[in-house]
Amino acid sequence: MEEPQHRIRALHTASTITVYQAYSPNIGLPAVREGRFPAMWKRDRMTWIKPSFLWMMYRCGWGTKAGQETVLAVEISRDGFEWALRHACLSSYVRGVHPDRAAWQRQLKRAPARIQWDPERDLRLQALPYRSLQLGLSGEAVRHYADDWTVRIIDVTPLAREIHALVSEGDLDSAARLLPQECPYPAPAAWTEPMVEAAT
Repeated sequence: MEEPQHRIRALHTASTITVYQAYSPNIGLPAVREGRFPAMWKRDRMTWIKPSFLWMMYRCGWGTKAGQETVLAVEISRDGFEWALRHACLSSYVRGVHPDRAAWQRQLKRAPARIQWDPERDLRLQALPYRSLQLGLSGEAVRHYADDWTVRIIDVTPLAREIHALVSEGDLDSAARLLPQECPYPAPAAWTEPMVEAAT
């Protein structure tokens, strides 16, 4: 069955969805230990959360890039995630979705969340012909994320390294068996269909 061009794929339960981020150890390790982001984590900056494990691996180079050595799986409430979707704006102007560029800019300025669609990745981190969600949180959304939505923070750096090692050895079947079991997230179409960007 052919994948739709835009779809939220994620590891999720009846009440939570798992998103990924990568930080330096001085932020990531205390976050895992305390189950919440430490005081040095900047709440005044936009933070991007990614439901796709392999897109996170592409972004952080399997946890090898400077400042991204600790890969976190952050389990958050579906209520919070869906609040962010309802209050989100596309990260770039799309003709036909927005009345005009000025209207998009006004919406972007007010919105506490931004939707971006990035090419999904395979185990070799090559781009696939369909896209996965990346969600940017700022202002009110960042505070909710840190204080209200986060249920659990897990260090998945060892998992990233194990999968990367198997991929490097050419054992893609074993690597694939270790991947988080992401499946389509049942977000109402009314939240996502207007929020798609034309593939470029």
